[in-house]
Amino acid sequence: MSQANAQEQENGLTAKVNYFDSYSHWGIHEEMLKDDVRTLSYRDAIMQNPHLFRDKVVLDVGCGTGILSMFCARAGAKHVYGIDMSEIIHKAREIVHINKLSDRITLMKGKMEDIQLPVEKVDIIVSEWMGYFLLYESMLDTVLLARDRYLAPGGLMFPDRTKLLVAAIEDAEYKDEKIGFWDDVYGFDFSPIKRDVWKEPLVDNVDRIAVNTNTCEILNIDLTTVKKEDLAFSSPFEIAATRNDYVHAFLAWFDVEFSACHKPLSFSTGPFSRYTHWKQVVFYTHKDLTVKTGEVIRGNITCKPAEGNHRELDIGISYTFEPKDGEREAVSEDMSYRMC
Repeated sequence: MSQANAQEQENGLTAKVNYFDSYSHWGIHEEMLKDDVRTLSYRDAIMQNPHLFRDKVVLDVGCGTGILSMFCARAGAKHVYGIDMSEIIHKAREIVHINKLSDRITLMKGKMEDIQLPVEKVDIIVSEWMGYFLLYESMLDTVLLARDRYLAPGGLMFPDRTKLLVAAIEDAEYKDEKIGFWDDVYGFDFSPIKRDVWKEPLVDNVDRIAVNTNTCEILNIDLTTVKKEDLAFSSPFEIAATRNDYVHAFLAWFDVEFSACHKPLSFSTGPFSRYTHWKQVVFYTHKDLTVKTGEVIRGNITCKPAEGNHRELDIGISYTFEPKDGEREAVSEDMSYRMC
């Protein structure tokens, strides 16, 4: 093995350890549990459809504290198998026990790839796998592995559909604070850091008033049919200005649907909806655009797992803007970002 390959393998192993360790502390689970858009959406999708769960065998991939497993048990599931690699599963077992559900919930510690369930097939797979920009942390790969290995024909995925969307925003003040700051740091030029800051997307909660274009869907995932290779994508987009304004960044978020049930339910992580812990992802452009109502920005977004750490993402955004009048110059850029 070459030194470079050995280093890459070591970095990958370190990243895996850090990923699972990050979910071992109760703090990250507190944030997710208190996100009532997330948690209540899952609860309602499960418990408002008890006819789907009654006497069924369920697999909870990445069960964490066991909250989804317990929702499934209360909805009438015959048995729920929860899988998680992090140390939080020991607390989850205690939680299941004191809630008198140990007879219907079995929690197993380990990687989905390595665990052998005591059943050949399950009727339903539930998982809260979504990360920033939908695909960050790459947990969907594990869910698809579980689906292909264990889901019975005609079985259900909860959730079963997600979509990723993009728009543009005005954000002059924060862009200057985050990026422009490095131009003059107490009289010194810190632009070498500025170049790196530009490449790292910002995860933040953006006010709906900042959005100044319509939205465009760039990815639509059907959890029942999607393949792992589909998750590295290249998608064109086209968005039109909804007012005269400046564009300083692109904004991405995702929506989640539980459509394979008699009482469909969905939630959004976007700026027009209630706050979620996923927030939105801001990609600052190098150039600022002056747009007028109806003018169109056309571009393309690519996304793939980062080399050396598949849980991170390499995201590319290229775009072209051609003003309707002759007073402003056409603008085009090709930008690269690393979500880490």
